[in-house]
Amino acid sequence: MKQYLSIIIPCYNELENLKRGVLVEVENFLKKQEFSWEVIISDDASTDGSREFITEFTRNRPGFIFLKNHKGGKAFAIKSAVEIATGQFVLFADMDQSTPISEFKKIKTFLDQGALVVIGSRGFKRENFPIIRKIASPAFLLFRRLLILRSIKDTQCGFKCFQANVLKQAFKKLYVFKRQRGSGWRVGAWDVELLFVVLKNNPPFEEVTVDWSDTDTSTSKQRKFIHESIEMLKEVVRVRLNNVLGKYD
Repeated sequence: MKQYLSIIIPCYNELENLKRGVLVEVENFLKKQEFSWEVIISDDASTDGSREFITEFTRNRPGFIFLKNHKGGKAFAIKSAVEIATGQFVLFADMDQSTPISEFKKIKTFLDQGALVVIGSRGFKRENFPIIRKIASPAFLLFRRLLILRSIKDTQCGFKCFQANVLKQAFKKLYVFKRQRGSGWRVGAWDVELLFVVLKNNPPFEEVTVDWSDTDTSTSKQRKFIHESIEMLKEVVRVRLNNVLGKYD
């Protein structure tokens, strides 16, 4: 059955976040809404017990769908969920709920006004943001804006909403899926490519500041900040080159 909203939550080794009740928070918010919804939790081969936890949580909750994927990284986990999403709109949200699901009320205001793409921006406050990321984030912003998406303040916030057809058409053009799947929780700058492809067609678009605080308690994602940062810079350059070569036309 077609829903108004599909919420996609990627997962990789999120057991600590799951145990503090993040999915209950999502469920409690959605139960109070008048629109129809589905939550698709897309797991990237977690090894810390997350799969068992989510399997039990979703057992008697028909609004929740659990996808168990092979290892591929965050982008691939989201892709598998996008392919089965039935919502008129598709919202990306992080498992740690650093941006709480209740912030969707801000996004919905713009959807109701005709926007087809609404993305969250973390602003500059970013509570509990590690100092190294506070330093690196403005540098990445400057570098990215010099090359692409000059009008967007924050491409990396995990809270984004798209009209489903706009999103699914864009996913068909993303080159991130033409490269070999990763072996870890590879986050990278695939968001940059997605937004670039989506916005090339000039859909009604808004960027809205959302509440954000680093509440991630996961300890086993094994992310490497320096390596990931270099990969993100490479991906921004790759998107610019792909565009120059006409690969997104």
